Amino acid sequence: MTAGADEAVARFHLGGALLQRGRYDDAEAAFAAAAELFAKRGSRAEQAKAMNGLGAALRAAGRLELAVQALEHAAAGFEATGPALDEGAARFNLGLALREDGRAGDAAGAFKRAVALLDPATVPAQAAAAMRELGATRLALGELQEAEQALGAAVDLAERAADAPGRGAAANTLGIARLAQGRPEDAQDAFRTALASSPRSLRPEAFAMAQANLALACERSGAPERARLAARQALEVRDAPEAVVAQARAVAERLGPGEHDLRTALEDEPLERRELRVREELRRTADLAEDRCTADMREWVDVHLTTELDPADVAELWLAGLLELPPVAMERLIGATVDVMSELDAEPREALRTAVARAMARFHVPQMLRLQDLFERAAQAIGDAGSWR
Repeated sequence: MTAGADEAVARFHLGGALLQRGRYDDAEAAFAAAAELFAKRGSRAEQAKAMNGLGAALRAAGRLELAVQALEHAAAGFEATGPALDEGAARFNLGLALREDGRAGDAAGAFKRAVALLDPATVPAQAAAAMRELGATRLALGELQEAEQALGAAVDLAERAADAPGRGAAANTLGIARLAQGRPEDAQDAFRTALASSPRSLRPEAFAMAQANLALACERSGAPERARLAARQALEVRDAPEAVVAQARAVAERLGPGEHDLRTALEDEPLERRELRVREELRRTADLAEDRCTADMREWVDVHLTTELDPADVAELWLAGLLELPPVAMERLIGATVDVMSELDAEPREALRTAVARAMARFHVPQMLRLQDLFERAAQAIGDAGSWR
C-alpha cells in the first residue's frame, strides 16, 4: 500500500470516528479528503465508500442538498463496482436525505431500489429498515394501501431479524396507516405489536408513542375505557416526546374521567392479552409517588371485589405482575394494597383476602411462600394479624 493510500484510508476512518462523536464539519472534511485521494488513485469503490460517509455527515449537519449529491455519487459508484449491498446502503441513505429535503417522491424511488438490493437472507435488519422507510414514505405520499403492504412486510422482516426496535417502529407506522384508512380495530393490533417490541423499561419513548397511538385507535373504536388507560400509560412515561404527550392528553380530555376503567378493560380483553394489561399497569404504578400508588392499589382492590371474572383468576394475574417487579417496588405495592384493605368492611376485606390466598396457592412453592411472607409482614406493620395462608 502506498503512502497516498495509507492517508486516504486513515482519513476515511477518521471521518467515521468524527461522525460518531457528532463532529460533523470535521467528519465532512475528512471524508471529502479521503474521497479525493481515492479518486486520484482510481479506486472508485473506495471513493464511493468515502462519498457515502460524506453524505451521512452532510445529512447529519442538515446540509441536505449537498448530502443528496454526495449520496447519489456514492450510489452510482457502487452500482458500477458492486457489491449490491453497498449500493443498497447508499440508496437507503439517499432516501432519507431526499425525504428530509422534502422530496418524498424521489425518496420512495430510492427506498424501493434499496429494498431490491438488500437481500433479506443476508442483511435482514437492513432489508427491514429499507422496507419500513419505503412504507413510511408511501404513507406520507398518501399511498395508504401501498404503505400498509410495505409496512406489514417490514414487521415480518424485522421479526425474522430479531430486531425488536425495528419491528416496533414498523408496527407503529403500520398502525398509523390503518388509522388513516379508517380501520381503528386493525390499527390496535399493530400498535399492540409495537408495544410488545418496545417495553417501557427499555424503550420508553417508543412505548409512550405506541400507547398514545393506541389510545387514539381505541377512542375511534368506541372503547373509551381502554383509550383512557392507554392515554394514562403514555402520559406517565417520564420525558415522553411533547407530541406524544399532547396527543395522549387530548384523548384523555375528550373522553373525560371514567369509572371502573381497569375492571372493564380486563373483562373485555381476550385472555391472552390480560397478562400484558396487568403487567403494564403495575409497572406504571411502580414509578408513581406514594399517594398515587395507593390510589392505583385502591383501583385494583375495586377490580378484585367487583369483577365478573373469577376474583382468584384476577388475583393470579395481579400477583404474577407483582412478582415481575423489582423487589422494592413489589413490596411497596403490596404494602399499599394491605393499607387500602384495612379501610374495607370486614366482609369485603375477607373476600379479597380469600381470593388472593387462593391465587397464591397456584404458584410454585418458593413464589407462594414469598408472597405469603410479604403480605403477612405488610399486614403486621399495620397491626393486622389475619392469615394469608
